[in-house]
Amino acid sequence: MSEYNHRGLYFEEFKVGQRFYSAGRTITESDIVSFAGLSGDYNQIHTDAEFAEGTPYGQRIAHGLLVTSIASGLIAQSGLIEGTVLAFREINNWKFATPTYIGDTVHVETEITGTKALRRLGGGSVEIAISVKKQNADVVMKGSWTVLIISRPESD
Repeated sequence: MSEYNHRGLYFEEFKVGQRFYSAGRTITESDIVSFAGLSGDYNQIHTDAEFAEGTPYGQRIAHGLLVTSIASGLIAQSGLIEGTVLAFREINNWKFATPTYIGDTVHVETEITGTKALRRLGGGSVEIAISVKKQNADVVMKGSWTVLIISRPESD
């Protein structure tokens, strides 16, 4: 049996003020259609091009929760919490600022804003300020997430 070598940081390695940046991800029509099917949210602003053309946006927009999910995936892909996250605990003060259109590329900028040891869980909570931005640096959404992270094993 092979041992998995994670890339994630242990609780003790997170420091207030640290900043991390994800890779980008372009939002596709397929993403929106797949998310509508998965979530059951077929709101016309997301799925009906003619309807959406008559809205202030002028075209279909991605579901806010789709982009939130993609942001979570981008953070996971960065390796920051890979193999060390115990649980996703909270979303705090989440704001949807600007729409995301088909063809927009988003990335995530994070800053560690707090840590709290939770010894009974074998780790601690880490509060992360999240800013999801488009290719033109417009903020799409922002807020903070609290995640539970394991402590460094004593043998390391």
